[in-house]
Amino acid sequence: MDVKIEASWKEILKSEFNKSYFQQIALHIKTEKSQGKIIYPPGPFIFNAFNITPVDKVKVVILGQDPYHGPGQAHGLCFSVSNGVQPPPSLVNILKSCMMI
Repeated sequence: MDVKIEASWKEILKSEFNKSYFQQIALHIKTEKSQGKIIYPPGPFIFNAFNITPVDKVKVVILGQDPYHGPGQAHGLCFSVSNGVQPPPSLVNILKSCMMI
């Protein structure tokens, strides 16, 4: 499967992209989209975190657990939204917590 992703990550993850579980996920997403379902984040942003940071620049990995559900919120990076997008309530709470530290 040819996944559009930054070269250093593509090299590391290429064996995962060819495994059946990954292909099943990709097929499921394509099927849902073909049935008119809205998928977040949009396709170009699914691997956004990998695309903006080559593997040799990674120092820490933080995984988000709260999926965003509104248009424009999900952009492939956890705990953030793009400039000009109103953050969902869960992100507002996280940001408030960070300000208390």
